Amino acid sequence: MAYYYSEPSRTFSEYLLVPGYTPENCIPSNVSLKTPLVRYKKGKEECPISLNIPMVSAIMQSVSDDKMAIALAKEGGMSFIYGSQSIEDEAAMVARVKNYKAGFVISDSNVTPDSTLADVLDLVEKNGHNTIAVTDDATPNGKLLGIVTGRDYRISRMNPTDKVQDFMTPLEQLITAPESTTLKEANDIIWDHKLNSLPIVNKAGKLLYLVFRKDYAAHKENPLEMLDSQKRLMVGAGINTRDYEERVPALIEAGADVLCIDSSEGYSCWQAKTLEFIRKKYGDKVKVGAGNVVDRDAFYSSPKPAQISLKSVSAAAPSVSPVNKRASAEARQPQSSK
Repeated sequence: MAYYYSEPSRTFSEYLLVPGYTPENCIPSNVSLKTPLVRYKKGKEECPISLNIPMVSAIMQSVSDDKMAIALAKEGGMSFIYGSQSIEDEAAMVARVKNYKAGFVISDSNVTPDSTLADVLDLVEKNGHNTIAVTDDATPNGKLLGIVTGRDYRISRMNPTDKVQDFMTPLEQLITAPESTTLKEANDIIWDHKLNSLPIVNKAGKLLYLVFRKDYAAHKENPLEMLDSQKRLMVGAGINTRDYEERVPALIEAGADVLCIDSSEGYSCWQAKTLEFIRKKYGDKVKVGAGNVVDRDAFYSSPKPAQISLKSVSAAAPSVSPVNKRASAEARQPQSSK
């Protein structure tokens, strides 16, 4: 609702800002921009997800893909992967973010000893890194037989048909760690033995994870990065009110930390059905944003368990509080000089 001010407009020259006293601890390094992302009981519990910088990227194809999600999460914010794509493609983007930096990374590049150098080079080009696990069945959790890195081959002196078994670093020359190893212990092993990566294997000799030296260094360079309990980057995902019964489970399985309904109008039966499905299937475990809503009726018609946040369409001051048009207008009226 528009409001016309009866007083004349003001300019900056008519105001004086009076600064308060600055103590020794009032320095930039002590400033915290931590901002709650989802609803919680203030004073009774800690917010499940708080941004380290108050910034998220919109659910838009031209904005929020996995690359933006990785870059923003490393700085302390969060992206919501766009949902205007197939369920499989969106889930794959979420998975790439979750696997980009984790204390324990599931290997995404795997070959067998009978694979060729050409296969290795294809994986390097596809996944963007040159640490490739050699397992008995070319799966991320197959029996570990060796590792191939960029130090194991020279393209100019080898043939594309050369077998992996002829140039890989075999298991007996590798330093590995058992599945009970903590992240701190893994990093200590990496530094003590000057390794770039450390395979984590179980008692049966099957590969579980890889721990990378670069992840430790990256965390030191990005102290505000958004990490979950498993030291993985955090990411949100957009959903719609049409294929939510298939999309939501796929995104949760891929590791999405929070969902948000991508809708220009939240006061609809379709959005209510979407929220009801999520609550019935997952209870309060899945955090989901709903909206947009602009009035009291729309707000109170939406289910609001602790983990639901409501988007406001107010560009100037987005809020998850109910909007009372009359009260809001009154609050905006200028106060008297008294």
